Amino acid sequence: MEQQPASNPPTAPNPPDHRTAPDHRTAPDPRAAIETVFRLEYPRVIAAVARVVRDVGIAEELAQDALVAALEQWPRDGVPDNPGAWLTAAARHRAVDLVRRRENYARKLQEMGRDLQTTTALPEEPADADDIDDDLLRLVFTACHPVLSAEARTALTLRLLGGLSTPEIARAFLVPEPTVAQRIVRAKKTLATRNVAFEVPYGPDREARLGSVLDVIYLIFNEGYAATAGDDWLRPALCEDALRLARQLAALMPKEPEVHALAALLEFQASRTPARTAPDGSPVLLRDQDRRRWDRRLVARGIAALERAGATSAAGAPGPYALQAAVAACHAHAPAYEDTDWTAIATLYGLLAVRAPSPVVELNRAVAVSMAEGPGPALEIVDGLAAEPSLRDYHLLPSVRGDLLLRLDRPAEARAEFERASALTGNERERELLLARAADCLG
Repeated sequence: MEQQPASNPPTAPNPPDHRTAPDHRTAPDPRAAIETVFRLEYPRVIAAVARVVRDVGIAEELAQDALVAALEQWPRDGVPDNPGAWLTAAARHRAVDLVRRRENYARKLQEMGRDLQTTTALPEEPADADDIDDDLLRLVFTACHPVLSAEARTALTLRLLGGLSTPEIARAFLVPEPTVAQRIVRAKKTLATRNVAFEVPYGPDREARLGSVLDVIYLIFNEGYAATAGDDWLRPALCEDALRLARQLAALMPKEPEVHALAALLEFQASRTPARTAPDGSPVLLRDQDRRRWDRRLVARGIAALERAGATSAAGAPGPYALQAAVAACHAHAPAYEDTDWTAIATLYGLLAVRAPSPVVELNRAVAVSMAEGPGPALEIVDGLAAEPSLRDYHLLPSVRGDLLLRLDRPAEARAEFERASALTGNERERELLLARAADCLG
């Protein structure tokens, strides 16, 4: 069993394919160039505009207006030397015009003897690149605000920061387009009606909000890493989205250890992707993976990010993502499955169970204990989780129990557990794997 998320992921995605658009500097088709630039610059354009209008919904509309203008002008006039700056400037000009119209309207109402208490002050232009990054950081915290549901935060993050369209998000999460559209619309409306400030919080508020931001990025990654529904075991595009967001956040918040820790965790996990599926797309379990296929470049990035997390952390216990990244590092350092330091991993999961207790963490600890001490002690831990309500429909509980029973030479019981797990999973590839394991129990 591979390392599992510390909390249950949302409903599963299929990967949108949007990584292969041509480079705008060499693309012969201006429309292709526009699509490429818009994908890359979309979050910064919205962030810059939201700084003016203080509303992410309106900011997105103005960004779309800028895209329409580019579609009209670039095929005629050619792609500008700095297309990202062109889009940002076009959207900001529209934002400034909107604010000025609001102020003029307010002034006219006042001249008519009416008192308008809420006029909108026009903010200053960003002075440098750091100000632009601050805008992007504000957008991250706004899209992941805790007033939104987890599903809404995930959809809005993919829309505003990932640049995905509504149809792409719908395909990613295997839900109808109207459902995704409603989530995004309601999320933007909630942010507006609740007067959520377009800001980066500080002090205790920042710490509380940062957890929400990191959780959303991690959930997006996990949906790509081990899909909970559909026909595909992996959805690499979602892993790419989450990894890019984690790297971006680490660059924006270089003094936050848990941000670097999340980036490290995702780098380590993503490094295994080439070895996690067979040529036919079926899952390959951790113990059976050819580690020569692991991406050592991503492993090196993970090690560096974990070192940055340690260097920026204050004295005291490491955070939940740092502990999970340390577990992933143990796997990355082991040249073979048999060389894994399971005692260290069991200890790390024990610390994680104290730092961020959850039944899923305890289940992962049981797996590590089974490898360090044997299946007997681990089965006691797993049986202690049997009555946990949150794991009632969690397919990995019977899957882990089946594996332990098989190692204890109780194949009939193991088979029943694998069959139960196969009935609970929503992923077709995983169902096939579990049924195959059930069939193998009795020879």
